[in-house]
Amino acid sequence: MNPAARYGTIQNETASRERLMVMLFETALRHIRNGAAEIDAGRKREGAALLVKATDIVAYLRRTLDHNVAPELCANLSSVYTFVCARLIKASTTRTSKPAREAERAFVPLVDAFSQAVRVAA
Repeated sequence: MNPAARYGTIQNETASRERLMVMLFETALRHIRNGAAEIDAGRKREGAALLVKATDIVAYLRRTLDHNVAPELCANLSSVYTFVCARLIKASTTRTSKPAREAERAFVPLVDAFSQAVRVAA
């Protein structure tokens, strides 16, 4: 295993639950951005595949919401996640970047807010 892959494995195995969630947010955002860029560059199949990965992560984040703990917050987050997933599905099926960019604009504030909350709590 190369050193970078080994570092990534160790980081994933030792990260806190909160840090793992931040990593999921960041990975989804990276897939959204790279997927849209691939589509714009004419590599539509590769871009769509990245957008599907992002959709899977955002759908997972939606499933992790605990509506019993914070019902209003979870309802709001669920709505954003649903919107993001819908736009990503549209982008991946039509192989156009505009819906992916719309998903990105809605998702970035969540990534920033969650990352900031984890930093402050640490």
